Amino acid sequence: MRQIIYAWNYLEWGGAQIHLLAIMKEARKEFDVIVVLPEGSNQQFISFLDEENIKYEFFKGHITGGAVYGLKNKFNLHKRKFISERAMLRHLEKFDLSRNIVHIDLSPQQSIASLISLSLRTRVFITAHNALPPASKWRDLLWKLKFKAISQFKNFKVFCSNRDAKEYFKKYYTETFGNSIKITYTSINPPEIDSSLEEKLDRDLLLEKYDLPKKKFIVLCVGQFIDRKGRWTFLDAAKIVCQKTDDVIFVWVSNSKPNAEDLLKAEEYGLGEKFRLIMSDQVGKERKDLFRLFRLADVFTLPSFVEGLPISLLEAMALGIPSISTNVYAIPEAVKNLETGILIEPGDVSGLSNGILSLKNDDVLRKRLSENGRRWVLDNFDERQAARVAINAYKESLGE
Repeated sequence: MRQIIYAWNYLEWGGAQIHLLAIMKEARKEFDVIVVLPEGSNQQFISFLDEENIKYEFFKGHITGGAVYGLKNKFNLHKRKFISERAMLRHLEKFDLSRNIVHIDLSPQQSIASLISLSLRTRVFITAHNALPPASKWRDLLWKLKFKAISQFKNFKVFCSNRDAKEYFKKYYTETFGNSIKITYTSINPPEIDSSLEEKLDRDLLLEKYDLPKKKFIVLCVGQFIDRKGRWTFLDAAKIVCQKTDDVIFVWVSNSKPNAEDLLKAEEYGLGEKFRLIMSDQVGKERKDLFRLFRLADVFTLPSFVEGLPISLLEAMALGIPSISTNVYAIPEAVKNLETGILIEPGDVSGLSNGILSLKNDDVLRKRLSENGRRWVLDNFDERQAARVAINAYKESLGE
């Protein structure tokens, strides 16, 4: 069988990996699928691969995330990036690239040389999830030159995981290439969701597992505890809500542990037992473990500043949890204000706190958004359909 090799060079995992995992599950029915990732990768995601019996291999060398300041630190960051990409590409050379496909998590503005190198030897696919960060005019011009250059390689193909991302990136690539971009929506697995909902939930046992109090209205967020996910907006809103009512608890599930400085800042909000930060490796090794935790929530919120179409939001909506998120990038493709959820502006603390209180105090609104949100996601974001778009593109690149 032809191989599809999925590869990235960072340790963290999130929506991008879950999105690729959904494609892998369908692609392996027609291709030999293998994942190439760096040593030290998150064990919880490795357990997801094991659960699906997907093969994987490791290479030495990874990049580290986070902003850096100072010329020396920036130089060292670029050096580590170069070394990591070289190690990943050398590992990929173990495979017969001339016959197969590489779906890799690199971007033209940062890794143009690596993408060109691969495109000269094999069929290369990347997935874009959201717009590029703000940049100066000269940097943006440089990025456009890189995107238009890689557009010339017939072996290079792009997916976008939402409509907003496609419309954004069309202006960076050549017109013909931009129009050829296919959308493989960030999606959910309806049978998996329905199976989770059919399972009898021992609420008291789960509350005890996570050391959460009984008979509290639970507001949940799932995502990395980082600035772009709106962590301080979440805590600002939590403080306001807790001043108005005593029976609410705020829970954030993160797949990466914050540093000591961030933990100290979170403590300074004075929420005490009304805020819980749970690490994803405490949840369990299987996706259904996370869904059980989801089902404890009365409201889901994701107050992001930068976001594509977040899988955690779609999963919450599919599970029937009334959801609040921000009017950025592709989120409005899922959240229609007061129809399928509540949409606020990024950084709008009062909007978030008012939305939470409205849902808490209005059973009719909560039920309507729960039912409408679930129906919308199930009808429009089925991962099997998204995976089929990708698989057809893979076959097309092979001339099949």
